[in-house]
This record gives sequence, structure tokens and C-alpha cells, in this order.
Amino acid sequence: MSLLIKDTTREERAAIVARSFGAECNGCDGCGACGSADMYNDYIEGRKEIAEINAAVRAGTVSDAGPEQVSGRSCPEVY
Repeated sequence: MSLLIKDTTREERAAIVARSFGAECNGCDGCGACGSADMYNDYIEGRKEIAEINAAVRAGTVSDAGPEQVSGRSCPEVY
């Protein structure tokens, strides 16, 4: 299955992000995954590919919870 914007609908992209972060984020352990999913809104809306967002996070130019969590974070990346 392709994750590229050109090969998916908005609804499919939203589902991909939700699956990656666990749609049932009950019993939160404070890992920040729920908030981290917000940084993928540009992907869901068709503005940036997942790879672009992940590269920006690794480069330290995007952070959902502050620069201290950009590297070594426990939350999953969306693939």
C-alpha cells in the first residue's frame, strides 16, 4: 500500500496517522503520541509527504513538545 498523497484520500491519510499513533489513546502514559499526531496534519491535508515531516523532525526543525523531545523520543514515526 502506498502512503503517498497522490495515492491516498484524505480519509485514508487520517486513518494511517491514527493507526500509527493508536486511535484508542486511552490510559495515556504521557508519551505525547496524541499531541504528536497533530504534526502530521499537513500530510492529512495533502500539503507534505510523511517523509518530509519525519525529516524535519529528525533535523530538529519541527517539534510537537519542545526541542528536548525531538531526538530520542519514544513516540512512533508514521510510515
